[in-house]
Amino acid sequence: MRFDVVTLFPEAFEGFLKIGLVGRALAEGRAAVHLCNLRDFGIGRHRSVDDTPYGGGSGMIMRVDVVVAAIESCEAQAPQGFHRVLLTPQGAPFTQKKAQELAERQAIMLVCGRYEGFDDRVRSHVSEELSLGDFVMTGGEVAAMAVIDASTRLLPGVLGNEASIVEESHSPSTGGLLEYPQFTRPAAFRGVAVPDVLQRGNHAEIARWRRDEAMRRTAERRPDLWRQFSTGREGS
Repeated sequence: MRFDVVTLFPEAFEGFLKIGLVGRALAEGRAAVHLCNLRDFGIGRHRSVDDTPYGGGSGMIMRVDVVVAAIESCEAQAPQGFHRVLLTPQGAPFTQKKAQELAERQAIMLVCGRYEGFDDRVRSHVSEELSLGDFVMTGGEVAAMAVIDASTRLLPGVLGNEASIVEESHSPSTGGLLEYPQFTRPAAFRGVAVPDVLQRGNHAEIARWRRDEAMRRTAERRPDLWRQFSTGREGS
């Protein structure tokens, strides 16, 4: 799987690409990340990548000619073609389901914004727009790292235990529920004990307890997810 990241700050990825599962996946050749510096496509002696907005307003807007030049330069280096993703607060929410969809693709291009945003014409040059949530950051680099991390861990062989992606929060196999509570040693800590059912070793009882707890936790913490889950059960 190949990621190309179009960014003004490629240096922001240096540490991220060396550690954890992402670093291991890159070292083992299961994934590859190429960084494309937007500044290389800037205009004029100062390599300008932004300009003032037509119609007035605060902030600077990233130029469409600069961004598209970077996109097309990356595209020329991948014969299989890229699935182009614009990282923007206006995009669709990035979810576990979307991470799984991206993990099945051969090549993904992640376009990171800065300043006040993109010239709107950039949108016609991408496949889709994604957002980490209903908030605004100073740039798309953190969002790009999140997409790379969430998608890479789903690639075959990246996780030591493939079963760990089956019963985790937001997994389609659980209906999108939050994960049940997990415990390890010590069996008691400051007056709080591990539930007896987990210590008795009855696997059928443990499975039922975990399912019940996943539903209870989801209903309490994420009513929106619980409504989706309940609607799905009614329709099945």
